Amino acid sequence: MVKAVVLGGIGQPLSLLLKNNPLVTQLSLFDIVNTPGVAADLSHINTPAKVQGFLPPDDGLKKALAGAEVVVIPAGVPRKPGVYDLFKINAGIVRDLATGIATTAPKAFVLVISNPVNSTVPIVAEVFKKHGVFDPKRIFGVTTLDVVRASTFVAEILGDLSLAPKIVVPVVGGHSGVTIVPLLSQSSHPLPSGIAQGDIETLTNRIQFGGDEVVKAKDGAGSATLSMAQAGADFAEKLIRAVKGEKGIVAPTFVHLTADVAGGEVIKKEIGRDLQFFSAPVELGPEGVVAIKPLGKLSEYETSLIQTALGDLTTNIDKGVSFIDAPKL
Repeated sequence: MVKAVVLGGIGQPLSLLLKNNPLVTQLSLFDIVNTPGVAADLSHINTPAKVQGFLPPDDGLKKALAGAEVVVIPAGVPRKPGVYDLFKINAGIVRDLATGIATTAPKAFVLVISNPVNSTVPIVAEVFKKHGVFDPKRIFGVTTLDVVRASTFVAEILGDLSLAPKIVVPVVGGHSGVTIVPLLSQSSHPLPSGIAQGDIETLTNRIQFGGDEVVKAKDGAGSATLSMAQAGADFAEKLIRAVKGEKGIVAPTFVHLTADVAGGEVIKKEIGRDLQFFSAPVELGPEGVVAIKPLGKLSEYETSLIQTALGDLTTNIDKGVSFIDAPKL
C-alpha cells in the first residue's frame, strides 16, 4: 500500500503517470481549482489506485495529506518567455504547502519540483526545522529532468534515439542554468571519439538551458510540463521501489548534505565549498537517502563548470533559507 499526493502545478500529467503506476494504491490531489474533476476523470482509469481530489476549503490540504507516504510538490507558477525569477511567487506557495506536510504528514518523503528548486528545497527544510520534524533523508529536490534531457540529447548525437532509455548521464550541482552540471565524461554511452570541445560545450549548454527551448517553442503557452511530469514520476517510482526494499537504486537528486554525513563531507571536499545542499548521485532505500555518492573523476571542463555553478548555487540556497528566517512584518 502506497499513498502518493500531488500538490498543484503540473499535477494533471504527473497524476496520470502516477495513477498508471501499479506501485501506487492511493492517489490524492490538491490544488486551488479543478482537483475534484481531475480526480473523477482519473478514477475511471482501470488501474488499482483510488483517487481523491481536494480543494482548500474544509481543511482540504490536511485531508489530502492524511496518511501520505510520498508527497510530490509541482505547485507554483510556470515559466514564461523572458521570465526567470519565479521565487517571489513560488516561495510562498511552497512554504505553505510545506507547513501542511510538516503538521499532517511529517514522515512522508517530500519530492520538490517547484522552481527554483535550488531555493524551494531549502524552504521546505527550514519549515520542517521550525516544526521540529526535519529529516534530511526524506526531502528531495527533483533534478531528474536534467538527467532525462542529457540522456535524450546524447542519444540524438549518437544517432539512435532507441538508446535514450538506456543512457545514464550523471547530472550534478543544482537545477537551474549554470548550476546544472552534466558529467558527460561519465556517460554510460560515450560521446563519439574525437568530438570537438566546442560540441561538448554546446551540448552542455543545451542540457543546462533546455527549459528555455521548450518555453520558446510553446510561445508563451507554458513551460516543460510534460517532460517534467515524466521526470517527476520516474524519480517517484525509483524512490517507491527503494522504500519497498529494492537494492542498488541510485539517482541524482538535490539533497541536504547531512542526509549522509560521510558522503556529504566527500562532496564538500570535491567541490571545495561548505554547502548545505548539492545535487549528487544518491543511493535510495527504505529511509530515503542511504548514501550520497562521490562525483568521481571529472574532466577539466566539468571541474570548471562546478566552480562556475557554486556562486549561483550558494546564492540560491541562502535565498531560500533567508525567506523562512526573515522576520514577518
